[in-house]
Amino acid sequence: MAEYKAPLRDVRFLLDEVFRAQELWASVPALRATVDPDTAAAILEEAAKITTGVIAPLNRVGDEEGSTWLDGQVSTATGFREAYRTYADGGWNALTGRPEHGGMGMPKLLVSQVEEMLQGACMSFGLAPMLTSGAALLIDAHADDAIKRKYLPNMYAGIWAGTMDMTEPHAGTDLGIIRTKAEPRGDGSYSITGTKIFITWGEHDMAENILHLVLARLPDAPEGTKGISLFLVPKFIVADDGSLAERNTLSCGSLEKKMGIKASPTCVMDYDGAQGWLIGEPHRGLAHMFTMMNYERVAVGVQGVGAGEASYQNAVQYARERLQSRSPRGPQFPNQEADPIIVHPDVRRMLLSMRAYTEGGRAFSSYVALWLDLAKHGADAAQKRKAEDLVALLTPVAKAFLTDKGLETAVMGQQVFGGHGFIRESGQEQLVRDVRITQIYEGTNGVQAMDLMGRKTVANEGRLLKVFEADARAFIEENRGHSVLAEFLEPLAAELQNLNEVTAQLVAQAKEDPAAIGAAANDYTHLFGYVAFAFMWARIAAAALPKVNGSDGFYAGKVAVARFFFRRLLPQTKALTAQLLAGPASLMEPDADLF
Repeated sequence: MAEYKAPLRDVRFLLDEVFRAQELWASVPALRATVDPDTAAAILEEAAKITTGVIAPLNRVGDEEGSTWLDGQVSTATGFREAYRTYADGGWNALTGRPEHGGMGMPKLLVSQVEEMLQGACMSFGLAPMLTSGAALLIDAHADDAIKRKYLPNMYAGIWAGTMDMTEPHAGTDLGIIRTKAEPRGDGSYSITGTKIFITWGEHDMAENILHLVLARLPDAPEGTKGISLFLVPKFIVADDGSLAERNTLSCGSLEKKMGIKASPTCVMDYDGAQGWLIGEPHRGLAHMFTMMNYERVAVGVQGVGAGEASYQNAVQYARERLQSRSPRGPQFPNQEADPIIVHPDVRRMLLSMRAYTEGGRAFSSYVALWLDLAKHGADAAQKRKAEDLVALLTPVAKAFLTDKGLETAVMGQQVFGGHGFIRESGQEQLVRDVRITQIYEGTNGVQAMDLMGRKTVANEGRLLKVFEADARAFIEENRGHSVLAEFLEPLAAELQNLNEVTAQLVAQAKEDPAAIGAAANDYTHLFGYVAFAFMWARIAAAALPKVNGSDGFYAGKVAVARFFFRRLLPQTKALTAQLLAGPASLMEPDADLF
């Protein structure tokens, strides 16, 4: 099993040469005052050290031991508490935090690289700071100033952790039917009663306090999603001076026994009149929660990329070492009893596919992060509006397509190992089990696809797509004079045109049959994902091609994988197009009794 190594050079290539992050940050006053080249380089270097040296070694022991529950108390696997304290003491929880409350205010484009290293090293561990960061983001966006001052500094310091508590035994995707109640206590706080399930890191021993963001209904709440409010419910009540007071009346009833991410406790949380405080406006809780959910959805997409990177590192090392048979072109290592399997075409197909999806995914998640930064810090209203449109459009793609390809990449890595990939010692079977959840939590990929197809495309008749298309076509026009890029720019332009035409036909289908949205959603998400990756790989090729000669092979490798993507993977859009244009009839006409 290969030891995970943070992909530091790949990350620097993306930031410095593909997206020219330093130029971007220098052009935005709020970011220019926060981050500089030396700071960014130091953060990446230290992130690589802590993820590789401290967190990655937890991955196997966490899977073997898991978290354990006893009388409502949850204990983490060996080494997790110590590693979390090292992580928190290093200030990593504060990266995206608001400076006035002790955060660093770093741009998401930089932080997303740290998040990928963290998730690639150990997904179970990475979920804890990921959820705390999302909870802090929500509190900063919607809580009053007193709550921000009371809770955010210790969240940024990693002393207190955060969770999101939405799902109930009978209410998953349909949150409009939740039953958790919130009763006014007469002192400005509320009494919260109900049960939540699937609460990641809902109880543990790594932080002094855990702040639960709980969806519940007030007594006068209207039915459905418009009657949900959001409450902050701490494990320990926080006194006015900031110290911890009595234990709140909430508890972890049990831990789920699950397929993967076993070191991350997935809790059943019981609230028995627990004291909580309203966050934001009454009956606007779900809208407020989407601030955190959208952050987490992009972060989950990054988990898919991190798992793909770990799987690729593992598989390529094995492919270089495992001797089996001879190359179809004749012995490549005649002094050995057999050639390493990396000479075989099908193994190369898998390794190149893994690399194309992982590096394309890293570029795409970085692209989304770039627009998240501009949506928050953009220099003018027009730039912010464009960024907000792109974030809305691209978030479901980042969550669904990156995690679909993350699982596919993990499975391919397992396949490279053959029978050894099915054995625990290889580490590949754990990656497959761990990454599988990314297609399910934070809104299943089917729900993400419906969001992309319905709300983000059909509802506005493709307006948001035009914003993305304009950005990609601007890149094409900017580079049209470089003839060596034609092999990437011409098919990219053709794919954009096809996506545009398919979208128009799907909008027309939806006007005739409301089932057309659901019938098209998954395939449309994948079509969009491949076109987005084509845009990313064209940008990578544009940055790498001028530097191929005289390099150490790094840039030549980028161009080679770009060519593989365009020639061997991008043509899948043709099948997806045919599937989409077939319409919903073959899905919806069979009688339910036929299933």
